[in-house]
Amino acid sequence: MSQSLGTNDYVSAAIEKHADMVRRICFLYLRNSADVEDVFQEVFLKFFLNYDTFESDDHQKAWLCRVAFNKCKDLCKSFWRKRVVSIEEMEIPYENPKQDDLIRTVLGLPSDQKEVVYLHYYESRSIPEIAEIMQKNANTVYSILRRAKAQLKKKVGDDEL
Repeated sequence: MSQSLGTNDYVSAAIEKHADMVRRICFLYLRNSADVEDVFQEVFLKFFLNYDTFESDDHQKAWLCRVAFNKCKDLCKSFWRKRVVSIEEMEIPYENPKQDDLIRTVLGLPSDQKEVVYLHYYESRSIPEIAEIMQKNANTVYSILRRAKAQLKKKVGDDEL
């Protein structure tokens, strides 16, 4: 995307292009729409402050993923979040009970496994791309994905995957 559009147009275009992805990442961790919106705003505020540092659209997307993951982790670790009980139940927009079980199982994975599953299956990222985003060795990412798949198979069975 050309940065000659002006800062506001450039940032607006990036928000429109990547908003769904950032919200999905946030919901993986937070499962609360108010917290999702708070983190969403923080991610794109940080993007606004750093908009001129991206080499490509892929770099921009990877950066947004990383910042979203980190902001969600920070919020989950915060003192106030641990003290607040959400009155919202997790909103799953599917009517299929088998798919509900799979989604709940994915949401219950440890954070590194959840990130790898999300990036690999929902964002169609390759293992080397995931390794770069997560700042880990590609072999480590393969191991994380293998462990996640094993847990998913154990909990929901081969038929559901």
